[in-house]
Formats: sequence, structure tokens, C-alpha cells
Amino acid sequence: MDGQENEQRGPRDDIRARRERARWPRIRGAARSRPARRAGVVAAVLLVALLGAVIGVLAGGRVYTDIGPFRADLTLAPAVDGHTTVDIPPLGALQLDSHDGPTHLTVGLGALDQRKTEALIDDPASLSRASHSAVADVRDGVIRLALRTLGAVVLVTLVLAALIFRNVRRTAWSAGLALAMTAGSLGLAAGSLRPQSIEEPRYEGLLVNAPAIVGDARRIANDYTKYAEQLQRVVANVSKLYTTVSALPVYEPAPGTTRVLHVSDMHLNPTGWQLIRTVVEQFGIDVVIDTGDLTDWGSEPEASYVGAIGLLKKPYVYIRGNHDSVRTAAAVARQPNAIVLNNSTTTVAGLTIAGIGDPRFTPDKETSPAGSGLTREVADQVIGTGEQLAETVRKSPQPVDIALVHDPASAGPLSGSCPLVLAGHTHNRQVSKLPQVPGQQPTLLMVEGSTGGAGLRGLEGEKPTPLSMSVLYLDQQKRLQAYDDITVGGTGQAQVNLERHVVRDPTKGPDVPVTPTPTRGVPESPSPGGTSPGRVSTSPLSPSPTG
Repeated sequence: MDGQENEQRGPRDDIRARRERARWPRIRGAARSRPARRAGVVAAVLLVALLGAVIGVLAGGRVYTDIGPFRADLTLAPAVDGHTTVDIPPLGALQLDSHDGPTHLTVGLGALDQRKTEALIDDPASLSRASHSAVADVRDGVIRLALRTLGAVVLVTLVLAALIFRNVRRTAWSAGLALAMTAGSLGLAAGSLRPQSIEEPRYEGLLVNAPAIVGDARRIANDYTKYAEQLQRVVANVSKLYTTVSALPVYEPAPGTTRVLHVSDMHLNPTGWQLIRTVVEQFGIDVVIDTGDLTDWGSEPEASYVGAIGLLKKPYVYIRGNHDSVRTAAAVARQPNAIVLNNSTTTVAGLTIAGIGDPRFTPDKETSPAGSGLTREVADQVIGTGEQLAETVRKSPQPVDIALVHDPASAGPLSGSCPLVLAGHTHNRQVSKLPQVPGQQPTLLMVEGSTGGAGLRGLEGEKPTPLSMSVLYLDQQKRLQAYDDITVGGTGQAQVNLERHVVRDPTKGPDVPVTPTPTRGVPESPSPGGTSPGRVSTSPLSPSPTG
């Protein structure tokens, strides 16, 4: 019986034994592969954490903040070595070796805040306060940028890990590692910060010229506070001087007189706006005419400088100068009281005015050498511009009272087309007559100095460039009766000068010299005094190097 039972169990035992022997290799193989699987999971978690950190930094590493009057864009990005880029479009950028670590900071300076800019214009003392607060503004912006970046990294990594692993534990580990890596990179950057790097920047774009002028810029910055304080006191005296001069029996504006304020070449000087507002109010100005060069580089941040135009509450007629870009002209056109002329006419305050912008855009004479000399090419440009405007004036359905050009070298073709031409560009006031065309009316050319004192460049010489503007009085027939030349001295010249000129016979104009005008290139003359081919005859109206 027992033997039979053993014989019956034998085959079953063999089957069971074979099954057990087959399982052991799988168990032993699983035991041996467990470390490899764990290493794979760790590698996957690290990869997801790294990927989440990179995506999080790129997606969330950006904040907008105010730095003084500027609206700045702060951006973080992964990089092989840490440094900072200060981007000032379209002038270029500054590269700073500011820190170590795999993080790159970009500070993009955008548009100026109009409200803050107007506050700076009204109170020049706030310029120093703004410069002190800029450091705190940058620090606060960087702190917000770091916190926003950390939050974005954690959020992105959580979402990414949850989609890949579908495991709470691995998702948490991925987010924790991404946070640690990002915080460590930011900590390394903060710990290795080199503030002195701002003194040794690498320049790109148009800013490559900055090292050559940094010495003068520092001296100008030191002098500017004194300059602004003096001009503040001086501007306040304009009204007193006007009251005194108006009481003189030499000239009394007749009823119906139109008062025009001619300004030019502001070159970003905020004090110029204060002087303009004072004169507009005290002299009862009807219309302001600006013959160009409001800015220096025509860049986007500079465009906000024109916001003060709207505060004048008077019509403001403007043409573009060679330092003004199309962007500058567009910013002026957005002002509610501004009219931009470009080979066009307008009627304002009873005056028909024609104007055309400068054909050049040469903010940097180093890269645009043709902008500073009366070469044949430049003469063709500026004279051609005058010819275009003269054709527009002649086709105007209404007789043109005043024509506007930026460079007085463009004025020649306008002789006889209208009684008065206004210009700027040379930073040197001049009143003269254009050579008269037989059978045509005489044309007076009035070139204004720099209402902005040539900007900061006006402080480079021993004697600062004064601020200048002129008030023109036109009778009911739109003829010039008189004009006041207003000059405000710069540093060391704290005075206001107002010189009144009365036109005894408005039909003939003031008794001033006739000025020659530039002409196009002429053929070579066989005489010793002849002009060689490609040369242009020079004259007092040649473009000024300062313009």
C-alpha cells in the first residue's frame, strides 16, 4: 500500500520540484537587478529635476520693475558662466563679469515712465534722489526675480514629474532636487557677487564709444548739480526781465499780434522745458515751433522725454533733426497738442507753416562721418531737402508764412517762396537774409541757438553753451514786427539776457546781412581759385560739427 502511494506521489513531486527549481533563477535574477532598477529611478528623478529647473527658469525667471524713471525687464537664464548684461536698445549693451555660477542676468532698460519723468523735469533735485534709489530698486527687483524663479521651478517640476512617474514619492523628490539645484545656483551667484564689475564693463553696439568719454562724463556729472541750481534761479528772473522790457516805449505789440516761440536743439536737457514753460506763460505765446534735435540718439528711452510737450497747452509744431529718429517723431505726434511736419503744411494760430525733417539720422558722428561735414553727399541731401520743401510751399493753396528746416544749409532753395525761414542745428543764433530771387519777395532766415544748451555736451568746454530761444511777433498780415532773443547763461554765467529787435519796415524785413548758401558741387575751374570736382562751396551755413 505504501509502495503504491509513493509511486503515485513521485511524479507529482517531480513536477513540484521542477517548478521550484524554475522559480529560483527568477528570484535570484530579480534580487540581482534591484540595484540597477533603483539606479535607473534615481537617474530619472535627477533628469526630470534638471529638466524642470531649466524649463522653470526660462518660463518664470522674468519680472518687470521700476529703476528710477525707467521701466526695466529683469530676466534669468541658464548659462555656462555667470555674468550680467545691461541691454540699452538700440544703443547697445554692457557686459559685466558680476558673479559666478550657471545663471545669467539680463537687465533691459525700456521706456521712461512719463509721470516720473515729468517729476524729474519739475524738480531737478530729484535726479540725485533717483540715482540713490536706483540701487535699492535693482536689489528689490532681483529678490523678486529670485523668488519668482524658485516658485516657477517647483511648479514646473511637480507637473512634469507627476506626468512621467505618476508616483507621489518620486514627484516630491524631483521637485525637491530642482529647488535645491536652483537655490544653490542663485546662492552661488549671490555669494560670488562682484559689485566692482560695474567699473569695468565690456561695451557692445554704439556704446563702444563710451570709454572714450567716461572722463568727461564724470566731470559733467559733478558739474550738473551746480548747473541746474543756477538755472533754476535764473529761469525765475525771466518774468521780471520781460516786465521791465515790455514797459519800454520802443515797441508795443499791436492787437491781433501772433506770438511765436522758436526753440531748437534741446538735446534732452530737462531745464529747457522749464524755460519754455516760463516763457510761454509770461510772454503769452500762441504757438511753439521746434526745428529739431529734441534727443541725442533717437532711442526708445529718450522718446519719453517729449512728454513735457503736452504740459505746454499750446500748439507745438515740430520737424525732425538729424539726432531725432522716426521713433522720436512718432512720440511727438502722440502728444495731444503736437503737429509733426515732414514736407507738409499746417495752419495753426492763423499762420500757415510748412516744414520738412532733416534727411539724415546721424546721432553718432564716429559711425556717420558724413553727418558732420559739408561733403558733396551731404550738400546734395540738405539742398535737395530744401528743394522738396520749396516745391511744397509753392503748391500750397494758402500762402506759406513760415517755412521750417533743421539745417540752415537747406534754406537756399526757399528764397522767395515765403517771407520767413526758421532753422537750428548749428547751436549758434544767426539772423540774415537769403540771396533774393529777382521778382520774388525777400526771405529772412532765422537760425536759433540751442534751447537745451547743447545738452550735456554743452558742459564740455570752458564756457557752457547758453540756453537760447526767440519770441517772434507777427502782425495781422503775418509779417515780422519784432523779435526777442532770450539767452540764459550756463555754469558760471548765472544771468538772463533779453535783447529786443524792432523791425521798422515789416514789408522789407530787418536790416540784416545777406548770407551765402551752400551750393552743389561745381565743375573744376582752370583758375587757381576754382573749385575742384566733387567739392562744395563753403559758407557760414555749413553744417556745424556740434549738430
